[in-house]
Amino acid sequence: MRTTLFRALLAAVVLVACAATPAMAQSVVRGKVLDAQGKPVPDAEVLFDAQGVNRQMRTKTDRNGDFLQVGLASGDYKITVSKQGVGTQTLDSRVSQGQNAPLNFTLRPAAPAGTGISAADKEAAAKLQALAAQGLDAMKAGRNDEAIAAFNSVVAQAPTCADCYYNIALAHTNKKEFEQAEAAYKKVIELKPDSTEAYTGLANIYNAQKKFDLAAEASANAAKYSSAPGGAGGGSAEAIYNQGVILFNAQKFQEAKTQFEAAVKADPNMPMAHYQLGMTALNLGDFNTAVSSLEAYLKLDPNGPKAAEVKASLPALQSMVKK
Repeated sequence: MRTTLFRALLAAVVLVACAATPAMAQSVVRGKVLDAQGKPVPDAEVLFDAQGVNRQMRTKTDRNGDFLQVGLASGDYKITVSKQGVGTQTLDSRVSQGQNAPLNFTLRPAAPAGTGISAADKEAAAKLQALAAQGLDAMKAGRNDEAIAAFNSVVAQAPTCADCYYNIALAHTNKKEFEQAEAAYKKVIELKPDSTEAYTGLANIYNAQKKFDLAAEASANAAKYSSAPGGAGGGSAEAIYNQGVILFNAQKFQEAKTQFEAAVKADPNMPMAHYQLGMTALNLGDFNTAVSSLEAYLKLDPNGPKAAEVKASLPALQSMVKK
């Protein structure tokens, strides 16, 4: 009876192996904070102030001036970055589930009276900023062609705008135009060789095309250049998780298990990392880990995209562990 039940569960898992995708079930907001000289600002406070509700979340930049916030509820936020002696900047941003466009902050000290950039330069910068904002709004509304056109107009005037190329790549990814997305992500890397976001984007599109070797290489670079704590060889929880997904899809379950364990360690509140760890452990016949991981997933995300599936299979797994 135990063997028959295990085979039935394993058959369901094989289907999951073909359907697993990188972490997109919760919001991911990342950004970069620089000073007026273009140098990273470590230990800057990043305040996420949800608009319309009394809810705030805080984080800090790492030694490279990067920050990562996972799990914000969808909605409008006023995001303020500040560090004493360096400066303060506030941006309004709409947060959606899944990957959000990276945010960039430049902290500047207050300008002395009678100084500053020219009116013409201010006007030109304002026009570009407005065009970029149109692109972001179009992307958030699912108008990817409009977003691509807007950001292409920006890079025509500001060819070193790495974030613009990233948004172009993201819009092409949304349209499953993987060749154009790949070219745009590579342009980001040309401008910012340590861009974790661009390498993660490449990993995602290679994974979608089942180019698992290229996906693994890109994901490894994402982990390498991310300085968030935890994981196998360092890297953010998201980057480590994506490596696990790629290995899982390639049916390298033992290696995938190591990555998902590292992702859970890096971010214990990442539901999909617990879910994938559970499913990978099930493939390996490790029922104790499978049960504890799936229970953790349900606790973190009881109404999540995999909740119904887990609730249906978990009682049988729990009975097997008890035996």
